[in-house]
Amino acid sequence: MAQNTGPMSVRRTSFVDRMIGAAELDSSIYREVEHDHEANWQAIGVVLLVSLASAIGGARHGGGGFVFGFVVALGAWLIASGLVLFIGTKIMPEKQTEADWGQVMRCMAFAYSPAILTIFAIIPFLSGVIFFGTWVWVIIATVIAVQEALDYTETWRAAVVVLLGWIGFIILRSIYLSAYHAFK
Repeated sequence: MAQNTGPMSVRRTSFVDRMIGAAELDSSIYREVEHDHEANWQAIGVVLLVSLASAIGGARHGGGGFVFGFVVALGAWLIASGLVLFIGTKIMPEKQTEADWGQVMRCMAFAYSPAILTIFAIIPFLSGVIFFGTWVWVIIATVIAVQEALDYTETWRAAVVVLLGWIGFIILRSIYLSAYHAFK
């Protein structure tokens, strides 16, 4: 479980406990992974598990769904983290905002934890509800993660950064898909 070896140390919560805490929208988990530089591998693990779940959930749409789901989840993490870091630290910082790539990527990765449930989207009659529900949940978790990663005191600011980041991601994804289909 969790251990604390001193007043300045980072609590060491297990990988599974961190994923559950992140899915439960526990801001202390995001604060913990923000400051735990050793959690990079855990963050990558979350993204890989969610990518796999998303790929399996999208597999009923054919082999392309499997590959597409896997690639989109990995790419979304990297692109969204970069957009959040840029928007949050360069365009909309608060006085105390201090973040680096690793902090944002770790927090963003754990915010994807609820999306592990997309594995159940392989069930045809549940597919739409599961994808919609988990991504709404991920967006809420992402707002909490961004607020912690960027040291924001105001939730609305984190929500705007997330919204702008998702708009930026959708634009980049649309450009990519247009290019992909043009050369297909």
